[in-house]
Amino acid sequence: MTIDSMRGRPPEGGPAEPGLVQLLTPEGERVEHPDYPLDLSAEDVRGLYRDLVLVRAIDREAVSLTRQGELGLWASLLGQEAAQIGSGRALTAHDMVFPTYREHGVAYCRGVEPLKLLGMFRGVNHAGWDPAAHGFHTYTIVIGSQTLHATGYAMGIQRDGVLGTPNAGAAIAYFGDGATSQGDVNEAFVFASVFNAPIVFFCQNNQWAISEPLERQSRIPLYRRAQGFGFPGIRVDGNDVFACLAVTRRALENARTGQGPTLVEAFTYRMGAHTTTDDPTRYRLRSDEEAWKLKDPIERVRAYLRRSGLVDDAFLASVDAEGKDIAADLRTRCRALPDPRPEAIFENVYAAPHALMTEEQEAFAAYLATFEEEVA
Repeated sequence: MTIDSMRGRPPEGGPAEPGLVQLLTPEGERVEHPDYPLDLSAEDVRGLYRDLVLVRAIDREAVSLTRQGELGLWASLLGQEAAQIGSGRALTAHDMVFPTYREHGVAYCRGVEPLKLLGMFRGVNHAGWDPAAHGFHTYTIVIGSQTLHATGYAMGIQRDGVLGTPNAGAAIAYFGDGATSQGDVNEAFVFASVFNAPIVFFCQNNQWAISEPLERQSRIPLYRRAQGFGFPGIRVDGNDVFACLAVTRRALENARTGQGPTLVEAFTYRMGAHTTTDDPTRYRLRSDEEAWKLKDPIERVRAYLRRSGLVDDAFLASVDAEGKDIAADLRTRCRALPDPRPEAIFENVYAAPHALMTEEQEAFAAYLATFEEEVA
């Protein structure tokens, strides 16, 4: 581990740093790891490439819609596609995901329609999807709180007595490097460890907690924190979709078979702004961004596909065209989303009547009625 890599500056050339699991180099060369074998067919690799391209197209369209005033906010995943697609494709139907507000790629893998995500950031729905149907919980804005939710859910799985059976599932909690400084995350680590809960903590270390660099958050690599809580920690190349798939698959399988929690640190880089209200040029160097462009997760898979003779120009062009079509359709449907009734904010919040909310709902209805009186 070099000081430069701790500060987000990748080591100059050479193989992956010690301790970093990598199966696909930035140049698109396939390498093996003794602990994480991965057997992928040509169709599997083409599918992963398609996932990466389409998710980036969706993300870019959402950023554009925000700039045009169609969304209130967007948290871009640019640069983190491999971490999300790789881990997302490791999930089974029995697993449950607890995301932050940036896991658009994982949502895609779980079958959540992108328009549902945009609707939330447009302010026309609370979430828009059924968490149970997709195995994907609603987005969490409060930093780190979803790790406690996920740990509790995992302890419930444990008490269902299904671990080690074909119906076993696990919980996976996504969070960023900044969240590791939150008390909720560390408390979740404690509970998950002492109860041996079936959970994977998946940290996308994009090296910036908004404008706070990693070097001001931790003196050691984040994956090593797991050792202090008594469970394994693994650092994986977060721009390598193959490695993210293999590592997450192994961690989830360990959880489902009763071997307890794992912390996966996907070492990557946030190529865009923290959200569309942020300006990263005010706090980080352009040279760092340029260095990380050479590790782009899509380019390395494309290079591997070409190097291996698994695709031709027609395939690559068709995927690009599909991405443009999806973006155009998403733009049209997003702009056509109807504004909700103001009182709809109280709907689908609680499963049963809630006294305080009923009181607030009645007060809001009375407030809205005053406008009708003025018009009359």
